[in-house]
Formats: sequence, C-alpha cells, structure tokens
Amino acid sequence: MARVILLAGGNLGDVRQTLRSAQQLINSRIGAVLRCSHRYESEPWGFEASERFSNQALEVSTDLSPEEVLDAIRSIERELGRNRAAETLEKASAGMRYASRPIDIDIIFYDDRVIESEQLTVPHPRLAEREFALVPLCEIVRERRHPVSGLTVGQLLDALRATQSQKQCEE
Repeated sequence: MARVILLAGGNLGDVRQTLRSAQQLINSRIGAVLRCSHRYESEPWGFEASERFSNQALEVSTDLSPEEVLDAIRSIERELGRNRAAETLEKASAGMRYASRPIDIDIIFYDDRVIESEQLTVPHPRLAEREFALVPLCEIVRERRHPVSGLTVGQLLDALRATQSQKQCEE
C-alpha cells in the first residue's frame, strides 16, 4: 500500500460541505483516509478573488497507482462541481493563471516517489512557495521529508516564512 498526501481546497459554494464530501469520496474510491488536518482559511494565491480559500490536508493509504489516483481525483472534482473548461475560459479572459473553484485536489506526495509526466508532477512543484498548503500539511506530516530537497515539511514552512519576513523587512 502506498501513502498519498493530498491537499483539498476551494473557495466557491459551501466549501465546508464540499470538503466533507471530497473526504468521503476519497475514502471510498482512492483508499482509507488515515489522517486529515483541520480546515485552514487563506487568501487566494496567484490571483484576485473576493472569496477566501479553505484547505485541508489528507493522508491516504491506497493500492492505486499515481495515475489512477489522479484519475479518481479528477472524477471526484467533476462530481463535486469543478468545471475545468469554464475555469480555463475565466483564466483566459482575466489573464490569470488561476481561478476560483468549488474544489481542487492536488497530489502532494506519493510515498517518496518523484514523478514527472505530462499528466502528473509529484511532489507538487510549487509546494515550497505555498503557505496555504504547508500549514495543513504540517499538522499531519510535519516531519515528512521532501524527496527532492530533503527538507521536512516543517522546514519548508519555516524557510518560506523566513523569506516572506525578509521581503516584508525590505519593503
């Protein structure tokens, strides 16, 4: 069995209920949810939106391959109201890389594997830049080492906060 660390979040609709539903669907379609963090609120990252995001980290035991996990995640997102085609249009019209969404589920880690394919990059490539991901991850896997950098999730968060603090001092 593989251990997969997922980050689920969203900022449209009843996000609390959507995250509950996502957890139930992950448990039934991907594997047993072993641990999950509390929900953490954050400002949108990489774009402007009036709605704050709610994010939650989950540790899942699965016998699915990384690609099968990704397929299951995309199916769950669609079922819970995510419309990637509409998001693409919104991003293009606003000239942004990201858009608001009812649910987004990312694979952060899949065991200690490093995966780079057209469909999937694991560990998540922008993890070290995203406090909204690192905070809930620290709650459940603080000592887990990033298979590329060798830093723990807690060390990644500390480094990000130190960088942010330095930038604020320079402003």
